[in-house]
Amino acid sequence: MLQQYHIPVLPDESIHGLNISRGDDVVDATFGGGGHSRLILQSLGEGRLFAFDQDADAAANIINDKRFSLIRHNFRYLKNFLRFYGVERVDSVFADLGVSSHDFDVPERGFSFRFDGPLDMRMNRDSVKNAATVVNEYTEKQLFFIFKMYGEISNAMQLASRIVKNRVISAIKTTAQLREAVSTCIPKSIENKYLAQVFQALRIEVNDEMDALKEFLQSALDVLKPEGRLVVITYHSLEDRLCKNFMKAGNFEGKVDKDFFGNTKTPFNVITRKVITPGEEEIRNNTRSRSAKLRIAEKI
Repeated sequence: MLQQYHIPVLPDESIHGLNISRGDDVVDATFGGGGHSRLILQSLGEGRLFAFDQDADAAANIINDKRFSLIRHNFRYLKNFLRFYGVERVDSVFADLGVSSHDFDVPERGFSFRFDGPLDMRMNRDSVKNAATVVNEYTEKQLFFIFKMYGEISNAMQLASRIVKNRVISAIKTTAQLREAVSTCIPKSIENKYLAQVFQALRIEVNDEMDALKEFLQSALDVLKPEGRLVVITYHSLEDRLCKNFMKAGNFEGKVDKDFFGNTKTPFNVITRKVITPGEEEIRNNTRSRSAKLRIAEKI
């Protein structure tokens, strides 16, 4: 049964950015609730849409359309699974890197600090490692790294130390227990923001999101045809920086190489010189869009 849990973010801007022609082969690398996929199909004519999602819940939203194929795997394997379908090149690739609203709203998935639930956070529930594994088994140094790097938390050392001291007394197995364990580290003026950073850092580590994103971007470059479009929506500075640098320079450091004559060597023309963000009306209608940033690049 179709689960109506996803309002597509920046819908018009995304479809316009993909520059779809009738008969194109298109990838939606983050199917989720299928909101963007349905919009893509409206513009596709007799083309084909290949959607990726490793979350088993996404299968409930499968689209009954002969042009549509759902590939139940992480988008980091984009190139391999397209080849399995006999596809070497596509016309455009889209990704919305936000966590599904459905996942945030289901307590047992453990993605949100708003509910008490198991400390899980796995996108792929066949994975062995979950957030409880990270919180209870990582060393203090490892915890410090992920909170500093992936959460950009200023008191990451204090936070890691507090978790280690609390888990000695009792294992931290639920979101409520984690909140209680770190309560003394939270600046009261930014409690929700701080907790969001803590949960973001754990989610990124559990799902290996940064490495997966790097592999996806490189695969997208490999499979795109010349003049093919890459359209990505990001929600936090780490992933946005990776996408911005990759579109600018073809690498994740943003280092632009030049040839013998001083001409810039880059695999893309960046279409969005200024990042696209939601307007006030969209944010009012969908508050989870407020941090979204859309970037578009065209393969040379």
